[in-house]
Amino acid sequence: MKSVVALLGRPNVGKSTLFNRITRTRQALVDDMPGVTRDRHYADARWDDKEFTLIDTGGFLTSDDDYFASQIKEQLLVAIEQADALIFIMDGRAGLSPYDRDLADLLRRADKPVFYLINKIENYNQRDDLGDFYSLGVDDFYYISAEHGVGVADFLDDLVQGFPEEVVPEEKEDGPIRIAIAGRPNVGKSSLANRLFGEKRVVVDEKAGTTRDAIELSVTHKGQEFILKDTAGIRRKGKVREKLEKFSIIKALDSLDDCDVALILIDCEEGITDQDITIAGYAEKRGCGAIFLLNKWDLVDKEEKDQKEFLKELRGMSKFLAYAPAMTISALTGQRCHKILDEVAKVHKEYCHRINTGVLNRIIEDAVYREEPSLHKGKRLRFFYATQVATRPPCFVCFVNYPKAVHFSYKRYLLNQLRQMIPLSLTPIKLMFREKTGKIAFSGNTREFERIQKKKKKITTKLDKQRKDQSRKKRERDQKTSSNGSV
Repeated sequence: MKSVVALLGRPNVGKSTLFNRITRTRQALVDDMPGVTRDRHYADARWDDKEFTLIDTGGFLTSDDDYFASQIKEQLLVAIEQADALIFIMDGRAGLSPYDRDLADLLRRADKPVFYLINKIENYNQRDDLGDFYSLGVDDFYYISAEHGVGVADFLDDLVQGFPEEVVPEEKEDGPIRIAIAGRPNVGKSSLANRLFGEKRVVVDEKAGTTRDAIELSVTHKGQEFILKDTAGIRRKGKVREKLEKFSIIKALDSLDDCDVALILIDCEEGITDQDITIAGYAEKRGCGAIFLLNKWDLVDKEEKDQKEFLKELRGMSKFLAYAPAMTISALTGQRCHKILDEVAKVHKEYCHRINTGVLNRIIEDAVYREEPSLHKGKRLRFFYATQVATRPPCFVCFVNYPKAVHFSYKRYLLNQLRQMIPLSLTPIKLMFREKTGKIAFSGNTREFERIQKKKKKITTKLDKQRKDQSRKKRERDQKTSSNGSV
């Protein structure tokens, strides 16, 4: 089992910067503004052939100067309890803070190995002004610069020295199903993540924009592992002005690129908005599976608008995601939340489906026989064969004589036939058309084909004439040579 290491410290001392450097990623958001990190971030790291799990935490504050101080402290205490080793980071430029003293007292009571780091030290001259830090009663400090990597390697050598040897786990045939929870700000994404996780794992508040980073959670349901990713709320582009919020939205959209199934949350109390449909469009464009979750159903007046009316309105506004299931839930009370992971598993099964090539060709052949495509410039559009080239989502390629001649309505007809016959009713499908290559004249002698044949014939005739002339001249030379010899 991997060792767990937690990064701790007050706000803006460089925890997330060090987290990114050790994990060699850009998973954690970094900004000069204090309090960017609020939830616990987990990522795997490796040093000196030893793997460990690193936890990034929010800034430690004992007072209520920050709106989320109490909830961040709860997350920090959980990280301390889970960790095998603790990294206490302090700011060498700002000097010792009262919050550093309070956190040092807290870590002494944890009875776990603690590594004391003084960050933002780029040269030896800065070490002369660090006498205040020794008042903590600590003899050994590591002087580092997380931004530039100074001293980080020496620290990691000492950190992993006490870790046990790595035990390679048995590889599972089926990997985890990756889920991204997406939606507008304050629609209940973090509440749903906590509900599916089974405990309060991420910070939840009525204040919009509480979640800034994409938080990964691992959940096991009926023997299947799910990776939940709670993302920041995606607002309209015209309303986004802060740099930090732009980065949060970029990470949320990246989560849609990495996921297998996107849970698109909609606030039933506010109704279905254009931004909800825009977010659904982001998921459709990226080709991931999708499930609509109409949240806060417990707050809706059923007499004014029932479930059928909500779903009818949703289907009318999101026709491009007609295959996506939809259900009403309440993340606060847990209403129907126990069905979400089962529905995700169904969507993922079709998302990874692969069909036999022979069966696929029979489906296409029968579909073309029942409804023939229209002519292209008086020529018949011919389908030679089809094959599946990828999964996640299922991608099919049909080889035809005129790929650009396939009308979008006929393509939609073929997609509907595939959904009905395979069946694939819960997943996106990609259908592409390619021209069949080779020496076959696909639809008779086209003008281009005839021009090429005439040119080949002309060249062949010319070469034959040249060979005949050469043979004739050679015979004449031989005859002259033989006549001169006889004389």
